[in-house]
Amino acid sequence: MNIFYNAAIRLYSIAARVAAVRSQKVSKMIAGQKKAVADIEAALGADGCDVWIHASSLGEFEQARPLIERIRGEMPEKKILLTFYSPSGYEVRHNYPMVDCVAYLPFDMLKKVRAFLDAARPRMAIMVKYEFWGNCLSELKRRGIPTYIISAIFRPSQPFFKSWGGMFRNMLRCFDHLYVQDEASRKLLDGIGVRNVTVNGDTRFDRVSQIMKSTFSIPAVESFVSDAAFTLIAGSSWPEDEDRYIPWLNANASKGVKAIIAPHEFDGDRLKALLGRFDGHAVLLSEIENSADSRYEGKRVIIVDSFGKLSSLYRYGDVAYIGGGFGAGIHNINEAAVYGMPVVFGPKYAKFKEANDLIELGGADSISDASGCAAVLDKYLSSASSIKKAGDTAGAYIRRNIGATDKIYNDLFSSQ
Repeated sequence: MNIFYNAAIRLYSIAARVAAVRSQKVSKMIAGQKKAVADIEAALGADGCDVWIHASSLGEFEQARPLIERIRGEMPEKKILLTFYSPSGYEVRHNYPMVDCVAYLPFDMLKKVRAFLDAARPRMAIMVKYEFWGNCLSELKRRGIPTYIISAIFRPSQPFFKSWGGMFRNMLRCFDHLYVQDEASRKLLDGIGVRNVTVNGDTRFDRVSQIMKSTFSIPAVESFVSDAAFTLIAGSSWPEDEDRYIPWLNANASKGVKAIIAPHEFDGDRLKALLGRFDGHAVLLSEIENSADSRYEGKRVIIVDSFGKLSSLYRYGDVAYIGGGFGAGIHNINEAAVYGMPVVFGPKYAKFKEANDLIELGGADSISDASGCAAVLDKYLSSASSIKKAGDTAGAYIRRNIGATDKIYNDLFSSQ
C-alpha cells in the first residue's frame, strides 16, 4: 500500500494504544493482537488452516456463521481459523466450538500481516461484508491465496467510487470473487471495472432462520406477558434509544403495556440506571427466569441482564424496537422480523439494505424523536390489524431472502 495508507494505519495503532490506557475494551484488543500469532501456531500447528474467515465484529460473525457451520458439517476435516477485529466479537465468541482457532486480526501493517499469514497459512481467505485491509489483501494476492468477500454491500459514497479512490479500487482487485447483497452493489462495481461479482443476498437471513428454529422457551417470561395488552421487545438497546421509547412505555402503563428490554451492553451501573426509570415496576430477567414464585407480579418491564437470550425473547413480543439507530447504526433487525413482527428503529439505517427494504414494503418504521416513536407505537397499540399487516410483511421478506449460504458454499466448495 502507499505511504499515506501506511502512515494512517500507524497513527491509528498509536491512537489505539493511547486509548487502551483508559478503555478496557481497547486494552483487550491490544492484548489479544499481541498474542494472536502464538495462539494460531498453538492451535493450528505447522500446517495452518484450510479456511480463514474474518469478521470485524459480532454482527459480521452472524453473517459468517451459517457458512462456517455448513463447512464444519460437510467437511469436518477442514481446519478453520476465525478472526475478529473488535473485542465485542472476540470476547463473546472466543470459545466458539465450530472452528479450530479464534484470534484477533492484528493492525494492518505489513510486518504484522506477514507474521500473521506465516502462522495461519490459509489455503483460502473469506472476508465478511466491509473488511478491506489493504496490506492484508495485497499480501494474500501476492501469496496466491484465493480470497473472497461475502454479504458485501456497496454505496456511491464509499471511496472506491470517488475520483481519488484508486488505492481503494486496488483493494477490490485483490479478491478472486465478490459476493454482494444486491444488484445496486453489482452495478457500482461494474462501473469501476470490477466484474468478478455475484449478487447472492445476505447470509444473515439464513442465520436468523436457523436461530428461530433453535430458540428455547422461557416459562417465566411467557407467564409475564400472558396478561399484557401489548408487549414491546427492545433489542440491543442504548440509552439514546431508551430516551425515545421509555416515555411512551411509562405513559401507557395503565393500558396493559409491558416491555422486555435487552441493553446492548450492561454492567451494574447501567442496569441500576435502567431499573430506576420505571419506579419499581421493572425486574431483572435473572431474578425471575429460574424462579417458581411470582416475583414479576406488579412488574411491567423485564430487563435482560445476560447474553444469548434475545433471539428467544422476540417470540414474546408484538412489536420490536431495534437499538443503535442513534449511534453508529441499527443492530440486527432480521432477528426480530423472522418472527413475523413489525420492527422500529432510529434514523441511522441508510447503510442497511434490509432496513430500507422493510420500510419501503411497510414492515418497519423509523423514528427520530420521542414524539415520533409515540406515534408509531400508538398506531400498533390501537390496531391489531396494523401489527399483523406489518408483521406478515416482515416475515415474508425474510423468507424470500433465505438461501445465500447454499449458493456460496456450492460455489466455493462443491468441487472439494
